[in-house]
Amino acid sequence: MTTLKTIISVLLLSATIPAMADGGKLSYNDQRRFDYFFLEAVNQQSAGNLSASYDLFRHALEINPNAPEVYYNLAGYYVTMRNDSLSRFNFEKAAELAPKNTTYLEKLGQFYINSKDYESAIKAYEKLYAIQHDNPDVITILLQLYGTQNNYDKMIAMLDRLETVQGSSDRISLTKMQVYQQQGKKKEQEDVLKSMVKKYPNDPNYKVMYCNWLMNNGRSKDAYKTLNQVLKDDPKNVGAQLAMLDYYSSQHKADKTMELTSQLLVSKDIPSNTKAALLRQTIIDNEQHHGDSTAMLNLLDKTLSQPQENGDIYLMKAAYMSLHHMPDSLIDSVYVQALNVEPDNSRARILLLQDLWTKKEYDHIIAVAHPGQEYNPDDMAFYYFEGLAHYMKKDNDKTLATFQKGISQINKDSDPDIVADFYSIMGDIQHEKGQDSLAFDSYEKSIQWKPDNVGTLNNYAYYLSEVNRDLPKAEQMSRKTIDAEPNNSTFLDTYAWILFMEGKYADAKTYIDRAIANDSTLSDVVLEHAGDIYSMNGDNDKALEYWNKAAAKGEGSATLQKKIKLKKYVKE
Repeated sequence: MTTLKTIISVLLLSATIPAMADGGKLSYNDQRRFDYFFLEAVNQQSAGNLSASYDLFRHALEINPNAPEVYYNLAGYYVTMRNDSLSRFNFEKAAELAPKNTTYLEKLGQFYINSKDYESAIKAYEKLYAIQHDNPDVITILLQLYGTQNNYDKMIAMLDRLETVQGSSDRISLTKMQVYQQQGKKKEQEDVLKSMVKKYPNDPNYKVMYCNWLMNNGRSKDAYKTLNQVLKDDPKNVGAQLAMLDYYSSQHKADKTMELTSQLLVSKDIPSNTKAALLRQTIIDNEQHHGDSTAMLNLLDKTLSQPQENGDIYLMKAAYMSLHHMPDSLIDSVYVQALNVEPDNSRARILLLQDLWTKKEYDHIIAVAHPGQEYNPDDMAFYYFEGLAHYMKKDNDKTLATFQKGISQINKDSDPDIVADFYSIMGDIQHEKGQDSLAFDSYEKSIQWKPDNVGTLNNYAYYLSEVNRDLPKAEQMSRKTIDAEPNNSTFLDTYAWILFMEGKYADAKTYIDRAIANDSTLSDVVLEHAGDIYSMNGDNDKALEYWNKAAAKGEGSATLQKKIKLKKYVKE
């Protein structure tokens, strides 16, 4: 049912229809037919019947080919269809037939912008600007469009207009500064800065901004004079102090530079991030000029003598000490200091753990990693370090417990390497405990996270062969490991043994020979496998030789002595 509001809106749109191309208007009947089909198209569109609406708009256009509102509506359909050429034509036709319709002009301009046709967009928005001279949105878009063409004079004109419409502001003034800088107009830049200083006489920050500009433009003496005045009125002004530091540095006054730097680094008025940036630049300058590292460390210690908001500067000191190859124990003590200030600083904790790992201090690693789980429960690295430390201590129960906590934190953004290792080690422990079902499930999850994890693939494949289960799958996984590392004797032995279990004795002999050739310290397991494989290939003398070597190295399997006694392979 047609609402009164819809009828009025359609009548208003219809009122914009111009004379026909031949100079005459639509006849009364044609006008009524047009109104009917156009109104019905709008109704169908509102009801979500877009196909019917589209057909009705097309029919309305056949009745009145000079109806801008129809072109405008059809353009929207072509945008949805991603038909750029027809979208463009219909938007342009609507704007051409109703040149003062701001909605049509704005949509046309937006279409040009989305198409990156900025020259055409400028023309559309200039027409819109002629109608809406005081619309700040139109002015702002024109400003941006002129920027794409590097039309600086027009940009300044738009900024002047924006200033007239909205009043002066820092944002407009600074944008003018940037434009003048692009043009190389230094006088105009200076005039803008002077006007800002004049406008805000009690705000020293504008004077500091002006001083920075003076120094960047070779007028350091003028800048120095103004900075002295600012600091006389406000000795703790951070911006002025930093600008003065730049002045001393530009004039190569090393003593003054270091003196002011030291003052700033111990000042309670300087934010922590500013101090960190200042220290970073000082370190870079010191390294470039091969400065004294002892003096630099003293400066770092002087900075750290003040209460710290976080561990950033401690980490900077640790990095500097590492750069100069200082003892790990001293560097580790700095990491500890960082954590005392900021216990949830995961970077400091991980760096400390990495150093401790190289020393194999497993108890210390556990003591450092465990609190990390409390401060950063979603960081799996801390479960990883603690779990591995327990594993190296052969405490499998604690390893499993730690990794179980770790995997509860897994999400789509987790590190695949860490997750894969979690599951792989869990699988090894579960197999050792005789929990093969759990072990195989863990291995499956490990290779889901990292399909090329050769350690997992090898162990999974070998343990499947031990229980004579899924041998084709085991062979496929084992094959990937020797493709990745063709000279790894452990992987070659696994592959040979799986082939043996499948009854592929000749192939098994080829790979066990490669395993033996690539390992000078063969284990009793590999030696016994070699004996079994040679026996099933009909060479019992060579098999006996390998079995005896296996027996000399270790206990071997439960049937090893029986094989030696009978001089033939005996199935377990």
